[in-house]
Amino acid sequence: MAIEGQLEDVSLADICQLLAMGRKTGCLTVTDRSAFGYVYFEDGRVIYANVLNRPDRLGELLVRSGMITREELSQAMEQQAREPGRRLGGILVDRGSLTEEELHRNIRIQIEEAVYHLFAWERGTFHFAPDETPEEEGIAIVSINPESLLLEGARRVDEWSLIEKKVPSMDLVFSLERDPHGEEGLDLTPEQEKILPLIDGERSVTDLASDGGLVDFDAAKALFGLAQAGFVQRTGKKKQAPVAGADTAGTVTQHLHLASAYDRAGMLEDARREFEAVLEIDPHEGRARSRLALIAIKEGQPDEALEHFEEAPESVRDSYQGLRNRAYALELLDRPDDALSVLDRAAELRTGDLDLLLARAILLLKARRARRAHDVFRRYRAGLPKGERPPPLYYAFALLAAESGGDHSEALRLGREGLGFYPGEGAILVNLGVILEAQGENSAAEALFLRAVSEPPAPPQAHKNLGDLAYRRGDQAGARAHYERAIRIDPRLGDDVYLKLGNLAYKDGDRDFARQFWKQALELNPKNEVVRTNLELAAASPGP
Repeated sequence: MAIEGQLEDVSLADICQLLAMGRKTGCLTVTDRSAFGYVYFEDGRVIYANVLNRPDRLGELLVRSGMITREELSQAMEQQAREPGRRLGGILVDRGSLTEEELHRNIRIQIEEAVYHLFAWERGTFHFAPDETPEEEGIAIVSINPESLLLEGARRVDEWSLIEKKVPSMDLVFSLERDPHGEEGLDLTPEQEKILPLIDGERSVTDLASDGGLVDFDAAKALFGLAQAGFVQRTGKKKQAPVAGADTAGTVTQHLHLASAYDRAGMLEDARREFEAVLEIDPHEGRARSRLALIAIKEGQPDEALEHFEEAPESVRDSYQGLRNRAYALELLDRPDDALSVLDRAAELRTGDLDLLLARAILLLKARRARRAHDVFRRYRAGLPKGERPPPLYYAFALLAAESGGDHSEALRLGREGLGFYPGEGAILVNLGVILEAQGENSAAEALFLRAVSEPPAPPQAHKNLGDLAYRRGDQAGARAHYERAIRIDPRLGDDVYLKLGNLAYKDGDRDFARQFWKQALELNPKNEVVRTNLELAAASPGP
C-alpha cells in the first residue's frame, strides 16, 4: 500500500525508520511545493536519493572536493548535452577526469547529503509508492544502511537548531573580525581552516562552501564556531545580480527535472505547471509537449492530448511512442478507424511488435469489425513465445471478439481460461458477464459483476451492469445505488446511466434531480432524443 501524509504530523526520519524495519522497496517522494526530493529503497536500504535544484549535485561536489576542475565539469556537461541519455559521472570517467571508485564514493556522498537535507524539512507532504525503481538510466546504485543515515541525520538536525542561531541563512555574508591563528591554545577544525582565508565580506555561506570544497552543513558548522567565538561577524546578505541573457537551457532543464519528479509522484497538477513553464520558454520543446499529452490522457482529456501532439516537433509526433499514444487518444475519443490509421504508421517503424498487434485487434473490435478482430487476436496469441501467458487485456477483448463473430463456445472458453489465470480481473469478469447476460443467464452474469465490484479497483461498468439488472427487475433502490457508484468512479461513463437515474428520480417525484440527471445525459450525448423528449415533457407538465 502507498503511504502518505504531512511532515507536520510525522517526521521523515520516522517514515524512513518504518520503511527500513519493514524492508520496503519503493520510492519516497517529499515536497513542500517549492522544492522536491525523493529517496529510493530496496529491501529497506537506501539505494538512491536526490533533491532537485540543490547545489550538492554530483558535478558541484566533485569540483568542491577538488576531484575535477570547473573547466573539466563544463566540458563534460557540454558533451552530455550533445549525447542525451548519458550520465555526467560516466562521461567524466571516460574522459579520465576521475576513476570509477572516486565516482562511486562521491555519488554516495551526494545521496547521503540529499537525505540529510530532507531530514531537516519540517513542513510539506510525503508519499511512498511501493515497488518503484529509479527510472533514470545509468545511475549508480548504492546500498546504504538507513540506520547510519538516521543517526547522522538526527545529529545534524539537532546541530542545525544551534547553528541557525548564528547562521540562519546560506545567503548571509560574514567578515573577519580578528585572526584566530593569533590565539594561543586554539585549535581550528579542518573545515574552519578551509573557509577562513575565504571570508572576505563578499562571499555568502553558499560561496564559502563551494569555494572551500565543503558541503553546506560543514561550512555552516565551521562558520558557527568562528562566529560564536567572535572571530567573524555578519555583515549582510548577498544579493543575486540579474544575469543578462540568462541560461535558458539550464532553466528549461530545471523545469523538466521538477516536472518529471512531480509526474512520477502522481502530482499531475504540479507536473503540468512545470511542463507549461517549459513551453513558455520554448514552445517547441518536445519532451514537455509529449508529457503534457500523456497528462491530458490521464486526466481524461484526449482531445487536449491530440492538440499537444499536433504542436510537438516531428521527431516526437511521428516517433513510434508518439504514434502509439496518439492512437490511444483517438481510441478514447471513440475514433477507432482514425486510431487504426495511426497504428499502421507505427507498424512501419516497428514490424513484428506484438503489443501493437494486440492494440490493433482491440481497435478492430471497437470499429465493429469483429471477425477481423478475432483473426488478429488469434495471430497475437500464436505469436507469443511458447509458454508465455497472454495479458488480461487479451482475454477481456478476445472473448468479446469471439462472441461478436458468432463463436459463443470460444468466447466462453476464453473467458474461463482468462479467469483461471486472473481470477480477480475486473475487465474479464465484466465482459464475460455481459456475454452470459445476453444469453439470458442473468444469475451467472450478476455473480460475475458482484465479483468484479468486490475486487479493488471496482470497474464502474460492473456497477452500471448491476444497476441495469436491478432496474429491469424493478429494484429501484438497488439500481440507484449501483448507478450512483458507477458515476462516482467515472462521471462520463455514459448518457444511459444519467437517463435512468433521471427516470428513477422522476418516479420518486423529485423533478429537479430528474432534470439535472437528464441534462447531464444530454451533455454527454446531445443526440439522445429520449432524454430530450423527457426534458420537454417535464417542462410542459405542471409541478407537484
